[in-house]
Amino acid sequence: MNWVFFFDGDCAFCSRTVRWVSWADRHRCLVFEPLQGELAKRLGFADCAAPDGGTIVLMRESDRQAFVRSDALIELARLLGGGWRIFALARFIPQRFRDAGYDWIAKNRFRLMGKSNACHVPTSDPRNG
Repeated sequence: MNWVFFFDGDCAFCSRTVRWVSWADRHRCLVFEPLQGELAKRLGFADCAAPDGGTIVLMRESDRQAFVRSDALIELARLLGGGWRIFALARFIPQRFRDAGYDWIAKNRFRLMGKSNACHVPTSDPRNG
């Protein structure tokens, strides 16, 4: 089963996260798409890249169920498997607390890592670049 990982292509923090996630995706079940792209627009996710606090969107292709904010990170940890599944235990933390932490990082992402001049979408072999 494939999943689509939508991310803010203008955000250096998000692009670095995508590079790391593509490397860690040993099952090769993730496809990466920028929130500024046509697919995100067509599915209604383009507004998730808001400069005042964007979010990643993780969408399961089979039923188009979408996960956002901390729920997306929890689902991502589950998908990556192995030791990363320990982070899926965060689902037991009340969502308002999880999302508050997520929102703080999202609102400060440009200050933390800057803005990206180019959108990095992984190649078919993300371990090579």
